Formats: sequence, structure tokens, C-alpha cells
Amino acid sequence: MKPTLRQIAIGATLALSCAAFVWAQGDAKDLYLGKCATCHGPDGAGKTAMGKKMKVMDVRTVAPKMSAAEMEKVVANGKGENMDAYGKQYTKDQIKGLVEYYRSLAK
Repeated sequence: MKPTLRQIAIGATLALSCAAFVWAQGDAKDLYLGKCATCHGPDGAGKTAMGKKMKVMDVRTVAPKMSAAEMEKVVANGKGENMDAYGKQYTKDQIKGLVEYYRSLAK
């Protein structure tokens, strides 16, 4: 039985959606590793030289205490003297992706 045009369109839509999700996750990981990992560490533990100096907490400690929305505000607006604001450098979707990726490190 040949697939109908509708079935092909649905399949193509699903494939593109999955590809976009994978690309967005890769983009967030690349942004995190390029910008955030200097202090937070590639694994989110904060055990880097800068992380230790600034007393960055492990993501496994932070994630249960802060919501994703609260973390997004910190990324966008910065925190204290040590964390710059990235709200003008990154889009809301990029910030959301960064936070999702960071929180995924706690699992």
C-alpha cells in the first residue's frame, strides 16, 4: 500500500520537528560549553578555577531549589558582581535552552 500525500506530509513534519529539537539541544550545549562552562564546569559541578573562586554551587544543589523561570531571569539579568547579564546577547529561546541544558546536567 502506497502512503498518501497526507501521510508523507505528516511524516515529513515529524522528522523536521525532531531535527529542530536535536539542533536546538546541540545549540544550547554549544552555548553552555562556550560561555557557561568556564565557571559552572562542563558537568555543572562548578569545580573550575573560576567556579571555585566565585563559589559556584553544583547544579545538583541549585536545580531543586530554583525553578527554570528563576534561572532564566538570572541568565538574562545576571547575578551580583560575578555573573554577567546575557539578556541582550541571547534570545529568550536561547536562554531557555541554556537553562534546560544546565538543569539536565543534574539528572
